[in-house]
Amino acid sequence: MNLNKLPHWLQAAIAATGGFGIFLVAFLDSSVIPLPVLNDLMVINYSILNPARMPYYALMATLGSLLGCIVLYFIARKGGEALFHKHAGPRAVHIRAWLDRNGFMTLLVGGLLPPPAPFKVVVIGAGVFQVPVRAFLLAILLARGIRFYGEGFLAVRYGDRAHQFLLAHKVEFAFITLGVVLLIYLLTKLLLRILHRTA
Repeated sequence: MNLNKLPHWLQAAIAATGGFGIFLVAFLDSSVIPLPVLNDLMVINYSILNPARMPYYALMATLGSLLGCIVLYFIARKGGEALFHKHAGPRAVHIRAWLDRNGFMTLLVGGLLPPPAPFKVVVIGAGVFQVPVRAFLLAILLARGIRFYGEGFLAVRYGDRAHQFLLAHKVEFAFITLGVVLLIYLLTKLLLRILHRTA
């Protein structure tokens, strides 16, 4: 994990605080300062060094990312349409239409996919187009929890090989995760439809 590109104050905070350092990086990455992949690498590395504390490290990454996303969501909700169009570019119209129909699912998938997936665009869009707060929080919490606990589990189980595997196969990992989420989504819709018919 290369921290040398970060500001010195942030390097010192990460080195000195462990779980809080993970929280800080996840918060900054999800809100105002892009630090792609760094929080994933930190969860993996800290979990390898101290497997018993893996749930704590994954929790810190999840909560930091959730809080960062909340900040970005409310900034966008207060008047971030110009910011959204700047980040989304020509995709803005399609993203808006998709979010109107599938806000929860879009946030869930966006939160699971690795960079360079445009996750911040989805969060900003959710704020601008006022995806309900409860759905927003639940989707982000689920997506980030699954992602960081999954990485922590792989780190504890496979050690350094987990880090290399995730970096080498991040696209395949993303598509497998996406497939599982879509399957759960379709099964849930089917179940709700069946329950609605029998009611």
